[in-house]
Amino acid sequence: MAELAEQAAKLALNDKAPAKASKAKKGSAAPAPQIERPEFIEHRNRIFDELYQIQQDKVAKMPREPIVITLPDGSTREGMSWETTPMDIANGISKSLAKRLVIAKVNDVLWDTLRPLEGNTKLELLDFETEEGKIVYWHSSAHVLGEACELHFGCHLCNGPPIKDGGFYYDIAVPEEFGRGVSQTDYAPLEQLATKAIKEKQPFQRLELTKEDLLRMFEYNKYKVYLINDKVPDGTSTTVYRCGPLIDLCRGPHVPNTGNITAFAVMKNSASYFLGNPEFDSLQRIYGISFPDKKMMAAHKQFLEEAAKRDHRKIGREQELFFFHELSPGSAFFLPHGTRIYNTLMSFIREQYWQRGFEEVVSPNMLTLNMFGMRDRSYRELPIRFADFGVLHRNEASGALTGLTRVRRFQQDDAHIFCMQSQVKDEMRGALDFMSMVYGTFGFTFALKLSTRPDKFLGEIAVWDQAEQQLRESLDEFGAGWELNPGDGAFYGPKVDITIRDALGREFQCATIQLDFQLPERFHLQFRTGSADEASDFQRPVIIHRAVLGSVERMIAILTENFAGKWPLWLSPRQVMVVPVTGVIYEYAEKVKQQLHEAGYFVDVDVSADTLNKKIRNAEIAQYNFICVVGAQEMEEGSVNVRCRDDVGTKAKGQTVPVPAFVQQLDALKNGKSLESKLAQ
Repeated sequence: MAELAEQAAKLALNDKAPAKASKAKKGSAAPAPQIERPEFIEHRNRIFDELYQIQQDKVAKMPREPIVITLPDGSTREGMSWETTPMDIANGISKSLAKRLVIAKVNDVLWDTLRPLEGNTKLELLDFETEEGKIVYWHSSAHVLGEACELHFGCHLCNGPPIKDGGFYYDIAVPEEFGRGVSQTDYAPLEQLATKAIKEKQPFQRLELTKEDLLRMFEYNKYKVYLINDKVPDGTSTTVYRCGPLIDLCRGPHVPNTGNITAFAVMKNSASYFLGNPEFDSLQRIYGISFPDKKMMAAHKQFLEEAAKRDHRKIGREQELFFFHELSPGSAFFLPHGTRIYNTLMSFIREQYWQRGFEEVVSPNMLTLNMFGMRDRSYRELPIRFADFGVLHRNEASGALTGLTRVRRFQQDDAHIFCMQSQVKDEMRGALDFMSMVYGTFGFTFALKLSTRPDKFLGEIAVWDQAEQQLRESLDEFGAGWELNPGDGAFYGPKVDITIRDALGREFQCATIQLDFQLPERFHLQFRTGSADEASDFQRPVIIHRAVLGSVERMIAILTENFAGKWPLWLSPRQVMVVPVTGVIYEYAEKVKQQLHEAGYFVDVDVSADTLNKKIRNAEIAQYNFICVVGAQEMEEGSVNVRCRDDVGTKAKGQTVPVPAFVQQLDALKNGKSLESKLAQ
């Protein structure tokens, strides 16, 4: 431990601010200096060649015995231990499968496709379309990026993981002699070096090393030395992988060779800290993406363009919804139009609370008193459903703050249900129905996962088993389909994780439903059972922790991007714009505004000096759901000429509707929470 602490001290800098990534204009940054091939590359290769040959000699001496390989469909193949590889099996099935193959799973453990099988095996062959296949593919691509970085910058590599949401990155320590930080001018040279590595079809070679040999191989890199001492116990071993000149500390597994990577691109760069710790060195982080098909790369870049257009931070500025300020970093200032959305969401949830038997409470941020335990409770009072839009604070690192999705101050639609064991199933069913109704209103699809008892848990296994069975039955009866997520429950109880999918197909986890048997114990919660036996008159309730929106701030970010700023009427901060044709109509326009305002709608009047067409266009750009043009005829009739944002046929000239009838049509859309702003004919 003393040695590790000493190494950690070497990683600390006096200047704690991360080095800013260069943001020079394209073509204006100083050209990259000519970096000689680092000597440490040859140092690593000498050790690798020596020890790899020893490993290969050991494999050659292993006894060859017939083995049986069982595939997922139950069929079997014959093979030879220490010779037959997953790739051999794939080739025996079809050449197209072998070409698509990314990774294998051997007895439920991920396995290199060219690594020999060691005994009877249950074998799965995975391509890029599987979640595990993607992770391995991007992990292998990170090694290609690392190779390019070492050759281009002469840098020391730190971490290079795949990213679950897509792609990979590498944290690197750029040497002083390079003369500057990473900039966009480095992207093309890095891609050229990566393309060269891909064309060479460099094999990924796996080598198992002792901790002593690892420290010898990476003695030049203080970051790797720290990781080895921190992660590899004395007297044990782990693996490294080589592709081309790169050798990196890595558990693997990997694709067969770099030629399996078809499309490769460097996407962006930023500053970071080693291991995310601001007490350690500041580094440069380079992000990349790769695919087995160039069409997939083109589709991904198109997706990124669309996502950039929908970025909630961009729309938030354009629609004047919210802003952030350095005086209160990570805490959003909601402007009037953003506050309208915020309040509408909370009112929506409050309506559901009323209908579903929840009681809203207001609680302090810190407390020692439990509301449930203020007095004796009877079983007749259960279930008790408390809801709280509590203000929460989280000390997120400044570098992690991202618009409304990662903030330091937020509100959550938190609720806690206190119930008897016999009521858990019904309450879970109600919570799932609540969630389904809310997400269906937003137009989201969702997926459910049951997360079960983790390795480290509190309570009795029998209680866990009973709770998990109740959740299984609730999910089965709900009928939406669900997956098992073994071992990922909270330490205090199993839970149902809900993942939503937005208009771009991106996934977010917002809602959660969790069973908790431990807090009732810790807070000594109990209720009277009504039993005649005084000894058994009190029992512990079960707590169900439940949130649907989750963070209201984060949900607003997701909804902003899902709707691309084109809010449905019921949620819209700009519902109606009244456009008078001429100045003599201004008074009537204000009258229409007042009528609609009294009916409960957000209405504005454009009395600017712009032309009629310009006013209409401005209202369209501002995403008003309806534009009411009023002239002499409308003033005489007490009507409005309505153009619907979501009805292309009405944009040239809308239908003329009496104001009371228009209000009725708006009410029908608003109360029905329609996702489209189209008036009934």
